[in-house]
Amino acid sequence: MAIEAYAEKNCSIAKPLSFLGERWTVLILRDLFLGRRRFDEFQASLGVATNVLSRRLTTLTEEGIVERRRYSEHPERFEYVLTEKGRDLQPVLLALLAWGDKYTAEKGPPLEVVHGDHAFHAVQICSVCGEPVDSHNVHSRPGPGANSEQRRANGRRAPEWLAR
Repeated sequence: MAIEAYAEKNCSIAKPLSFLGERWTVLILRDLFLGRRRFDEFQASLGVATNVLSRRLTTLTEEGIVERRRYSEHPERFEYVLTEKGRDLQPVLLALLAWGDKYTAEKGPPLEVVHGDHAFHAVQICSVCGEPVDSHNVHSRPGPGANSEQRRANGRRAPEWLAR
């Protein structure tokens, strides 16, 4: 399935993947969270072709995840800054970082995330009761935006994490 086709799905994972799932996009977001703002900084950090980087930044701008701001008039130069929508992706990147640290960082985490003066890892908690959540104590059900097919399909099978 082409990534553009994800945008048509009634799925809150597939739709964001239509613009976040492109190669390089998550690494550009990582760099933004690390404080990089300028095209040449992204290019130097990532080694991505300039035409590809330009397309990814254009997509992130069009989606409202970054804002393009002029920082020089002569010559005209721009920087990219995360918007609120972009900053709200931090938990996604922290979760990916924690997963990568656990399963791919053989010598330990190459980067620590610090809160105050201490390193930490993100923990998922229930927004209602405050208890930790993981794949053993959550399940899904159709939400208010589910279509009739999604409601029928949900009733036919248990989510994978309930089968354990």
